Amino acid sequence: MAVLDYTLPTDGLAGCFIDGAWHWPASGEKLSIENPSRRDTICEIGRGSAQEIDLAVAAAHQARRAWAARPAAERGAMLTELGNRLTANAEDIARILAAESGNAIRTQSRGEAMGAAGVLKYYGGVAGEQKGETLPFGPGLMSYSTREPLGVVGSIIPWNSPLQLGAVKISMALATGNCLVLKPAEDAPLAVLKLMELAADIFPPGVFNVVTGLGEEAGAALAAHPGISKISFTGSSEVGKLVAHSAADRIANVTLELGGKSPCVIFPDACTPDRIDATAQGVVNAMRFARQGQSCTAGSRLFVHATVWDDLMPLVAEKAAAMTVGDALDEDSDIGAVVNAERYSEICDYVAEAEKQGATFLTGETPKPTEMGLHPIPTILTGLDNSWRIAREEVFGPVLVAIPWEDEAEMIEQANDTHYGLAAFIFSHDLSTVIRMTRALDAGWIQVNQGGGQIPGMSYGGIKQSGMGSEYSIEGALEAYTYRKCVTVAL
Repeated sequence: MAVLDYTLPTDGLAGCFIDGAWHWPASGEKLSIENPSRRDTICEIGRGSAQEIDLAVAAAHQARRAWAARPAAERGAMLTELGNRLTANAEDIARILAAESGNAIRTQSRGEAMGAAGVLKYYGGVAGEQKGETLPFGPGLMSYSTREPLGVVGSIIPWNSPLQLGAVKISMALATGNCLVLKPAEDAPLAVLKLMELAADIFPPGVFNVVTGLGEEAGAALAAHPGISKISFTGSSEVGKLVAHSAADRIANVTLELGGKSPCVIFPDACTPDRIDATAQGVVNAMRFARQGQSCTAGSRLFVHATVWDDLMPLVAEKAAAMTVGDALDEDSDIGAVVNAERYSEICDYVAEAEKQGATFLTGETPKPTEMGLHPIPTILTGLDNSWRIAREEVFGPVLVAIPWEDEAEMIEQANDTHYGLAAFIFSHDLSTVIRMTRALDAGWIQVNQGGGQIPGMSYGGIKQSGMGSEYSIEGALEAYTYRKCVTVAL
């Protein structure tokens, strides 16, 4: 299979789209984009820096008042058009996404391309729902409120789901009347550049700008820029803290969607003969094995009631081990590659440490350093407890730690004993149990008897060090991307 068996943006290799035109960075420096399944270079793009961020922010400021003055329905129609174009080009973009991110084309990248189109269309449809309130202060006095855009938004997205998260940031900012400067991840910017190519003639110049570059250069400059009224960041908790500090220095608005170490809790009634297969598959889905475990919502701490451990765990291990690991562009692959060698090495180190401490492999093994494709296999570890480093830190790889439990109160304490609070999964068909557990678990998003992905319209966000603010819904967009302006008139 040829290296370039997918279509790249025709002009987008410049990397920066500013004020309605493609730009090479002034420095002339480039970033090499690697295919992690094949360890070869796909292409080189421009490496933007603070200079390009300055240009993009200035263009956005120039455009912001005219863009905010447009009727919300017009802005929404543009997002809908972009969603339609993405739908029409979904296969091409999905192949680009699989090649750069390592996410398997069949199980992940096609779905992400269509999901991103769905996000754009959702916000296109609800853009007109930006309603204010009328306050009943009595005769002779009228008071009402409106929702106003914050101004220029800076968004920084990660490499694990760049197209979907890019669509969320684009939609929330533009639907609410803000202009946007988007910084894609340096490891996986190409699908976003292709989306920018599709959007180039839809939005007025300066409304939607993209700057590619390194996080410590372009990303840091964007987060600290005095012309940015709001920063939206999705990524690690460590970098999120730096972004929050930058925003705090100028009292800018900030949304953070950060890491997770999500508990997945199994009750005995979910493992009856007629339910156990679905529960086992739900555990595999919740762990995001098909995304190489590279998801902040991954249910990577599995708490299984001791009475059903011997029934459930062999089945979970069997389903995980049966998944085909291979080239992300191979239609037979269930699982692709970890995005880069650094991440692969960190996964190796986590598993090797747990093995040295005495953990038992139900399936999988400690990954070995490799010069070939970065393909760790699904791994399930037991014989450990919630205090181990591998059970407390975000591995961000296909590694599940499984812990038996008997006492519910102790299990809840362990499940909540983490500085993360993004997601949680409960498997039970008893309504009282489900309600009791959803109240007890500290998480911004809880799924019951499933392990699916986010759906446009739901409010999605975390607590504790998993972040602040919510996304995916019009309510989240209004809360995070607008301010309430109150007007009082004497009649």
